[in-house]
Amino acid sequence: MIVGEVPDPVPSSGHVVVRSLAAGICGSDLHALADFAHFTGLMDSVGVPALDATADCVFGHEFCAEIVEHGPDTSGTLPVGSRVCSVPIVVGPTGVEQIGYSNTYPGALAEHMVLQEMLCLPVPDGLATDLAALTEPLAVGEHAVGLADLSPRQPCLVVGCGPVGLAVIAALKARGHGPVLAADFSPARRRLAEAFGADEVLDPAQSSPHERWPDFGIARTVMERVGTAMLGGAVQDPVIFEAVGVPGMLQSLLADAPPHSRIVVVGVCMQTDTIEPFVAVTKEMELRFSFGYTPDEFATTLGRLATGIPGAELLVTSAVDLAGAPGAFEDLRTPGEHGKILVKP
Repeated sequence: MIVGEVPDPVPSSGHVVVRSLAAGICGSDLHALADFAHFTGLMDSVGVPALDATADCVFGHEFCAEIVEHGPDTSGTLPVGSRVCSVPIVVGPTGVEQIGYSNTYPGALAEHMVLQEMLCLPVPDGLATDLAALTEPLAVGEHAVGLADLSPRQPCLVVGCGPVGLAVIAALKARGHGPVLAADFSPARRRLAEAFGADEVLDPAQSSPHERWPDFGIARTVMERVGTAMLGGAVQDPVIFEAVGVPGMLQSLLADAPPHSRIVVVGVCMQTDTIEPFVAVTKEMELRFSFGYTPDEFATTLGRLATGIPGAELLVTSAVDLAGAPGAFEDLRTPGEHGKILVKP
């Protein structure tokens, strides 16, 4: 990672030029920087426009920005000076590309970038720029919770209370779901989970969160569940959100979670992993994988930030300028005291 000069972005049809006000550093950015060739290869394998791993790329897909110029074929509905957030997608002469993962379109770690005017959402006047920059990562949790297909009062467990796990907690509480249990080894992240509204926060080093299931009427084993059903008792099944994304995590949940658990995978593991299908089959587990969000979910999240998401103001734990960005990436490699570090070009 270097700090250097890049050409000023030139807007094409339907684009606006914006000045970056605040940009978050995503876990995907950390993965990409660690092994850019591997990252671009994975993207290409799922049909995302391939990046040239040998060419420059300016990160930054979580942001709040200010419009400074309207490009050709724009309506100008949002005037110059408007603060905006946007789904990080742009359509140009080469097709659809991801802002922040493109050799052509710089992300918000540049001083200026281009956005698709039709995707720009105005930031409400009362919403601080730093909080508006959290729209993109928090929208990931909104999508995951929607994908979980929860029933009222269905017990939930969030494993991992980094930004993704906190986004899930925020979405769960905003939709009125619960009880919500959260587990993380980091004391700082456990405090954030409490601030975001988790009903119970656990330290896995002290006790397994799965020990709490019987308190919610959930059978821990297959035979316990069969016995309850045979005797006409109510059967309750949990939903578990995996927000860690490291090898071995899925197998650990399959082994330790109750039968009939629905596991929603939000953490992005970038390495080959292994599970034992017998365990999942016998316990009739369900795996769902969540990625990104819809434009509607993005807009919903911005609206919720404007009305107040408990704990959101605590998520930003540090801010740096461009010169401090490489150090911020290093600080985030080891989970600890930080939530989000914002870069302010």
